[in-house]
Amino acid sequence: MHKLISLYRRYIHDVQIALEALVANKVKSLLTALGIMFGVGAVISMMAIGRGAQAEVLAQIEMIGANNILITPGNQSDANNADNESSIRQVNLSKGLNLSDVMAINEVLPTIAACSPVINKSSTVLYKSKTQSVLMHGVIPSFFEALNMEMTIGRYFSNSQTENGRAVCVIGYDIYRNLFNNSNPIGKYIKCGRVWLKVIGVIEDRPSVSGSPGTDIGASNNKIYIPAQTMLIRYKDKGKVKSDVMEGLTRGGAAFIHSGGVISLGNLGGSPSKSDNSSQHQIDQIVVQIKDSEQLSSSAKVIERLILRRHAGQKDFTITIPELLLKQQQETTDIFNIVLGAIAGISLIVGGIGIMNIMLASVWERIKEIGTRQALGATQKDIIVQFLSESVLISISGGILGIALGIALAYIIEISADIDTIISAFSVLIAFFVSVTVGIVFGYLPARRAANQDPVESLRH
Repeated sequence: MHKLISLYRRYIHDVQIALEALVANKVKSLLTALGIMFGVGAVISMMAIGRGAQAEVLAQIEMIGANNILITPGNQSDANNADNESSIRQVNLSKGLNLSDVMAINEVLPTIAACSPVINKSSTVLYKSKTQSVLMHGVIPSFFEALNMEMTIGRYFSNSQTENGRAVCVIGYDIYRNLFNNSNPIGKYIKCGRVWLKVIGVIEDRPSVSGSPGTDIGASNNKIYIPAQTMLIRYKDKGKVKSDVMEGLTRGGAAFIHSGGVISLGNLGGSPSKSDNSSQHQIDQIVVQIKDSEQLSSSAKVIERLILRRHAGQKDFTITIPELLLKQQQETTDIFNIVLGAIAGISLIVGGIGIMNIMLASVWERIKEIGTRQALGATQKDIIVQFLSESVLISISGGILGIALGIALAYIIEISADIDTIISAFSVLIAFFVSVTVGIVFGYLPARRAANQDPVESLRH
């Protein structure tokens, strides 16, 4: 024990000498620490940007719902490029996305967990003297399941309300907050366009998240959801749909198969009807939730072949798998973060080289001091501990300043560039540990050179 105490006192004395040398040369020590400070600050801020990007991608995936496929109208290049009468006639055979497509997908694809049409309409909502611009979605109850939407107050509309086209609605959180000031809206009526709708539920706070195409479908704060039948009859008027057809949608499509032509083919994608151009793309989107993520790509291919066959071979729709797009985006973000991290790491290496250069110069400047200490009985280990302590203390001070700089940079980037940043204790610890390691690695060579100086030659300088 006595020997350990003696060693502690001896080497702590070497550290004290190193600290006195740094204090005596404040400006040089601070300038040497700047390289480490900027390197650590860059590492922390870059890792904060990377974690923020990852969190945003995860939020997008959660918002759109796992294992979803989105089908939207579009990609009508065949129709635009048709150059002969037969191709034009073939293009006209397709009336675009419609409810019968939804029912066909429901019936044919065994991997489906939920499937819903989405019919969009921009409108203005009125409650008492307050108004707000909103986007209305006509959906069926399975839509909320597919998008993982939870209720803050009330409930979703039922299958019965969907089948009968009831004037009910579920509102987004911003609408609830702006129109009702967070008071209970259940049972109250709001006017959307020319229709009065009864509020039966409020969806949880789900703000819009910027990202890949299709991710906005999960944002609900500024939206009003009504039954698809209500949207078609009271607003869009894109082909009249009887209640038993909507029942087929809400209960798996069986009623449609046995309906014996409840919906006219002209309205739902059969033979073309010159008098009914309004039914082109009866619905604006189809949301399909697949049971297993491994079946996403294969299910999308089956859906594409099915709709192509129903649309006379015309690719007048686009199939998007948001989760795969977001995963690709995440991979790109990860590569970008690795590059940024490497650049930040280079800054640390440059800072370490700066420490080594300054310490080598310091050894030459203080060679007489080294010789004096050796003459007074200092061993090579004492000299090594002294100069290594100087480099480590410089790197530690630079690391502490760098942590403050990195946190400040992360907040500045978040505010100025509107980019989410997340600072974790792990990134701070990693950056600090690396800075200390840099001080040890790049400080050892100068310390070793100082310890190997000949005492006699040192005292002659």
